[in-house]
Amino acid sequence: MQVEWEEPLVLFVGDDWAEAHHDIEIQDETGRRLVHRRLPEGIAGIAQLHELIGQHAPDSVDADDPAQVVIGIETDRGPWVQALLAAGYQVFAINPLSVARYRERHVTSGAKSDPGDAKVLADLVRTDRQHHRPIAGDSELAEAVKVLARAHQNVCWMRGRQASALRSTLREFYPGALAAFDELAHPDALAVLQMAPTPATGRRLTRTQIASALRGSGRRRNVQVRAEQIQDSLRAPQLEQPPLIAEAFGASVTAYVAMLSPGLSRESGVTGC
Repeated sequence: MQVEWEEPLVLFVGDDWAEAHHDIEIQDETGRRLVHRRLPEGIAGIAQLHELIGQHAPDSVDADDPAQVVIGIETDRGPWVQALLAAGYQVFAINPLSVARYRERHVTSGAKSDPGDAKVLADLVRTDRQHHRPIAGDSELAEAVKVLARAHQNVCWMRGRQASALRSTLREFYPGALAAFDELAHPDALAVLQMAPTPATGRRLTRTQIASALRGSGRRRNVQVRAEQIQDSLRAPQLEQPPLIAEAFGASVTAYVAMLSPGLSRESGVTGC
């Protein structure tokens, strides 16, 4: 079957699924890996996938045209696949035998691994999707949830781009915060950055203040250990901007933190991001 592609395709996603998780690889049109992540099954994982796509999609991509994202997965059924279809992505159900043959041609060892198969699936839909049939998102279930799924997707895309903008801002003046937090949209990071949006305020935080913020954000385990790690990162020597410029950057950080805070997502009526 030959398929004509009229719209420009921007992102290619390999989704190697298991009962409890999905290994995801996102590539651009050249095959460059943009991100590899293990996501949980269910709405939390779908939300993270939407957010990652929004974070890595070029600014020219219109969130109202999610068909520019192509996903390869080894199944054509289940709530996860229905959610992908309802969000508007192009989804290809790839036969596991086809994946095995493709892996043997392109991977020296030929051995199966979840992370490796995510890459194989992304490569496959990027280069050979014309030989596979896309899943038709025409079920009643998909149509019934399409509006909510699109709204959920758009919020998650925006959240991913806001997190990317926050990271770019911190890179300009606050490397200690980047060292302290791998995921800037995580409640731990948002709670601390809300209190300390600049290097100067970060250095003044006590371990007790940090621990209190972590508990307030929902952390229940390893609070003191994590507080010590964060304090060490924020107090480590780092290159800094002049105070007036740092304050201006800090105002931007405060705005991004407010937009990323979970409370605002709950107030909007769209949850799960």
